Amino acid sequence: MVDMLSSQLDCNIYPVHRLDTTTTGLMVFAKNEKSAGILSSDIASRNFHKHYLAICHGSVDKAGEMRDFLFHDRIKNKSFAVESKRKGSKEAILEYELISYNEEEKLSLVKIHLLTGRTHQIRVQFASRGNMLYGDGKYGAKDNDKIKLHSHIISFTHPVTKEQMSFTSMPDGEMWSIFQ
Repeated sequence: MVDMLSSQLDCNIYPVHRLDTTTTGLMVFAKNEKSAGILSSDIASRNFHKHYLAICHGSVDKAGEMRDFLFHDRIKNKSFAVESKRKGSKEAILEYELISYNEEEKLSLVKIHLLTGRTHQIRVQFASRGNMLYGDGKYGAKDNDKIKLHSHIISFTHPVTKEQMSFTSMPDGEMWSIFQ
């Protein structure tokens, strides 16, 4: 994406955050290092808001918070929820709300407000509770397909104009349509 945007806009582009390669939806890039730094600081201080939609197996409570310590194994490129803080683990926090449950498919559509941004955080936190994301074979789903995780809403303060910015993207495709 960085190379493609740099070519299209004929300037350097700086990624502000990351998405797993299988995640669809919104992503923010900056056109200069200073703006990228400001936005990265906003993420760290939780002034940059990211909401996701996910399809997960099983039913979940109507709403809640997930708070875990996650350890990322760089060799396996896999994260694990651990029982307590230990060397190399980081706190991971998200809030979620059940949007819809499909009884026939035994799948839940969930809206997630990501408060921290750990590697594979949403995938690990839901899987650790038995609600693997649809298609996420890496974290235990039997259907090893394209993961149904979508960056839905991003809100932040523009680093130059200080204007409040908000962007929304809706997922599409067959699996998402079973909830419409």
